[in-house]
Amino acid sequence: MPIARIGSYRVGVGQPLVLIAGPCVLESADHALKLAERVAEAARKFELPYVFKASYDKANRSSIDSFRGPGLEEGLKILGRVREKIGVPVLSDIHEPAQARAAGEVLDCLQVPAFLCRQTDLLLACGRTGKCVNIKKGQFLAPEKMQLAVEKVRGTGNPDVLVTERGTFFGYERLVNDMTGLEVMRRFAPVVFDATHSVQYPGGSGNVTGGARQFIPVLARAAVAAGIDALFLEVHDDPDHAQSDAATVWPLEHLERLLTACVQIRETL
Repeated sequence: MPIARIGSYRVGVGQPLVLIAGPCVLESADHALKLAERVAEAARKFELPYVFKASYDKANRSSIDSFRGPGLEEGLKILGRVREKIGVPVLSDIHEPAQARAAGEVLDCLQVPAFLCRQTDLLLACGRTGKCVNIKKGQFLAPEKMQLAVEKVRGTGNPDVLVTERGTFFGYERLVNDMTGLEVMRRFAPVVFDATHSVQYPGGSGNVTGGARQFIPVLARAAVAAGIDALFLEVHDDPDHAQSDAATVWPLEHLERLLTACVQIRETL
């Protein structure tokens, strides 16, 4: 089974479980640095390789009035500071091929959003940066179809590709997870499980996305038991006032409790 690299980390079979975590969107430089430091401390406690995640631009918000973030230039500056000061790899999502070169100069991993996972030009632009590419599985795709997206990136000569499960549409405003799909995708790429987006109710709260935060531990534990390579969590120190995905970000104060359960399960595999 394939191995991918994020910075100095190796992700895949036989490697430690990687934690990818951070706020949904960059709210400020100070907030990003403080949150990254707190999550990094928790990750060190459990000896988990840690990658900081935050979006510099949420281009797919439900409403035109929703907060999108600081944008490409300022956002990459903030992510660069996190990388330098906290000493961890950084990940963010890009929405246009034109952003790839600038993002690749700062990020250790470029993320392709789920709705864009079939966009060939975007996948190729990400692959050509030479940095790790995390492709989120579209909520509308069967797991095996993600192999085609992975092959597009690898066709650029870049072997460092991850795929992320984040739920599948089940009727209107509801997502479900098929844990067998994790094993299907793991045959062709290391697999990340996004426990926080998986509990979303897309558009379920009028002009914003709703969700059921209480089910995050259930899905995270199940995914770790299924044998994932990395766990993806959006984390916030004040969830109710998070500027994006407030209904589904995981409270920072409960992070260690969740990681304890996941690590204990991982050790039994």
